Amino acid sequence: MIVITGAGLLSAIGTNQAETMQSLRDARAGLHPVRFLPTVHRELPVGEVPLSDDELRRLAQAPEARSRTALMGMIALREALTQAQITPQLIADTALVSGTTVGTMDCTEREFARTGRVEQLGDCAEATREMADHIGPFAFVTTCSTACSSAANAFILGANLIRSGRFDRVVVGGSECLSRFHFNGFRALMILDSQPCRPFSHDRAGLNLGEGAAFVVLERESAARARGVRPLAVLEGWGNACDAYHQTATSENGEGPYLAMTQALRRAGVAPRDVDYVNAHGTATPNNDVTESAALRRVFGDNQPHISSTKAFTGHTTSASGSIEAVICLLALQHGFVPPNLRWDGGDDSLILPVVDPPAHTPLRRALCNAFGFGGNDTALLLATPEAAATHRDTVLPDAPLQPLRPVYVKQCVRFADLAPEQLPKIPPMVARRLSGVLKRALQISLVVLERADCPHPDAIVTGTAMGCVRDTEAFLREMVERDEQLLQPTHFIHSTHNTIGALIAIRTGTHGYNNTFSHGEASFEAALLDAQLLLALGEAEQALVGAHDEDGECTVCFLDTEANGALCRLDAPMSAAELCRNSIV
Repeated sequence: MIVITGAGLLSAIGTNQAETMQSLRDARAGLHPVRFLPTVHRELPVGEVPLSDDELRRLAQAPEARSRTALMGMIALREALTQAQITPQLIADTALVSGTTVGTMDCTEREFARTGRVEQLGDCAEATREMADHIGPFAFVTTCSTACSSAANAFILGANLIRSGRFDRVVVGGSECLSRFHFNGFRALMILDSQPCRPFSHDRAGLNLGEGAAFVVLERESAARARGVRPLAVLEGWGNACDAYHQTATSENGEGPYLAMTQALRRAGVAPRDVDYVNAHGTATPNNDVTESAALRRVFGDNQPHISSTKAFTGHTTSASGSIEAVICLLALQHGFVPPNLRWDGGDDSLILPVVDPPAHTPLRRALCNAFGFGGNDTALLLATPEAAATHRDTVLPDAPLQPLRPVYVKQCVRFADLAPEQLPKIPPMVARRLSGVLKRALQISLVVLERADCPHPDAIVTGTAMGCVRDTEAFLREMVERDEQLLQPTHFIHSTHNTIGALIAIRTGTHGYNNTFSHGEASFEAALLDAQLLLALGEAEQALVGAHDEDGECTVCFLDTEANGALCRLDAPMSAAELCRNSIV
């Protein structure tokens, strides 16, 4: 079993687990007018961590740290490691997988305001490195960036690193600060509510943005037992799927959320009736709540468990929401309570019925946590009490010996520069006009590789990108500053999330399988390749499309398979795109 031995979090409702639990018990929300974010739109409610940057530096004991994202992550990391009794010696044998979308965008904004130039753009890797360097050194570090499912997807790689035998222990989660860039992007989409949000209510009018961080220590049960550490919970299941419908909207029947939830249950070997509580994604936008309600009904039918959205407490903490809400689920399991769905004032037939006034004590065995991101990136995590997990398996047994990992082969490896113009598929003009150069290249080369592999719908699409659609990010940032945050167009913001590339490929090919993006500087592609390799080696997938895509760099796409027939080479270790091309003799 993969167990959780430590957790840490901070958000608008608490700077640690104890404060958070008390706020949830007292139904005390953390949504207030802007205090720290230097935006002109100070009237809108947000879920800010109630500490200035200087106060965060003191709490984190990091006087030189620059990014608010990193500072919050340091605080959550330290609480998780302390609770798990992880010593500095153990950290050296521990991996860290973090999720973020804005990264160090707060630093970028300050620099742009000072110089009028974009020297650095909200680097996700830098935020993770700041955390890792302050706490570590860790044995392995990488960053997931799949918009609002980023932190949840960190759990999946962390679990597979343990299952494969590479590590006994992985710290997973995410951190995200409020930035003017993100705030104005969501405002341009016209989905921010001017009042505190009302998830699953008939009169809901949009979301409130928040910020925060949360991390948990995932550990092989036998390793935790050997250290004499009692598990807090068990990570029983997880699932990721792509809605493959739209970059920002969700499909009417909630196909992606449905697939993610059913995968999580199937992995755990439990039935829907075994789930006692669902922490819904529940953003309070008209589209999300209807879609998620449809997916929840498809999974649970008439036997609905307790369901609530805690974004009414914290605001939508975007890429950190998956880990923050997973820790809230952990607290609910440990202490036997259901967080209420605040400010619900009636629903309609298109919406699930949330828990509004739960009893003070409600024993829980299992909790499902949903995190859905732009591009239709949908992830569900299933947590169980140690007792429930043990009962499910009849008895607590030592971990089964590791199964031999399946070999993984490279079947195709193509560089965009090696393709002649006549080899490139045509993109419909109405689609192409909205795509930046890197998006066009990524889509074209991916279609070429899939055709050559005779696999139109791979089981997994995994992307490595250092800066994503950097031209779109630059354009929105500049427009935001030059127009003083007024009358902004949403297109550049929509394409600014790093997983836009992988999402576009899935949408254009109708691929609903696993979809993940890694944004960790020069090591982005290696992380994507490792993720895909583990999926195939562990029997989670049969084929994977893996790409390295950056606006100012080479685009390289490879196709991985578990069948040796016709292979270019065997993939024995993660490598750079250039190394892979050389080894594949393309």
